[in-house]
Amino acid sequence: MMQSLAVVRTGLEGTQTKMDVISNNLANINTAGFKKMRPIFSDLVYQNTAQPGGFTSQATNYPSGLQLGTGANVVATEPVVTQGNLEQTGNALDLAINGQGYFQILLPTGQIAYTRDGSFQISSTGQLVTAKGNQLQPSITIPRGATSVTVGTDGTVSVQIQGQANPSQVGLLQLANFINPAGLQNIGGNLALQTQASGAPIVGQPTQNGLGSLAQGYLEGSNVSVVDEMIDMIATQRAYELNTQAAKGVDQMLNYLIQAAT
Repeated sequence: MMQSLAVVRTGLEGTQTKMDVISNNLANINTAGFKKMRPIFSDLVYQNTAQPGGFTSQATNYPSGLQLGTGANVVATEPVVTQGNLEQTGNALDLAINGQGYFQILLPTGQIAYTRDGSFQISSTGQLVTAKGNQLQPSITIPRGATSVTVGTDGTVSVQIQGQANPSQVGLLQLANFINPAGLQNIGGNLALQTQASGAPIVGQPTQNGLGSLAQGYLEGSNVSVVDEMIDMIATQRAYELNTQAAKGVDQMLNYLIQAAT
């Protein structure tokens, strides 16, 4: 009986973790470039009371044996790295990646972080930065007197200077990609760090070597589907209720045994 309660506890903990993941997905439905997460479940170790294939006599053996599971747990949360919808903003400094790749962001620690959020602004020194002031890499500086900024699909950044007839190129934006983007470590602030699981970044110009193109005046929306998350939420609630019913059933059986013994 106590083993049954222990198994039920793992089920309750697992469904609670799944609900936490769903809640985080829904909370970030308006976060630019956000990739929804999904929990991955795994069954726990089995108690082999009778080994499958074990001999029951010299001529016979167990066809299936007797294996008792000890429950399940969440072993990983995997990001779903599908493309989000491109949402038009009309802001010249908003950039969306249509395809694979990440913007490179310089952190105050000197580390390079990666993001799909292309909502950039201009700092007091003219550099393109994130909403928190972290610089885009390679550094792009918009000169004073620029009346417009144009970013090509291939990352070419040009500006129109007041009094000049022709636009001037001020930089070339690059993207980074990974063999296993799901292996990046999320650190909040729409940023992620390279890990051993993600592999080293492969840096290049947009539209080349499998990297996506850039869309100026757009932002990539979250790939969270409200309908899918609500369905998952209802299914998770039902699974939690079933586990609590199983716990009540075990409790009633224990009470029956106690009453029978007295």
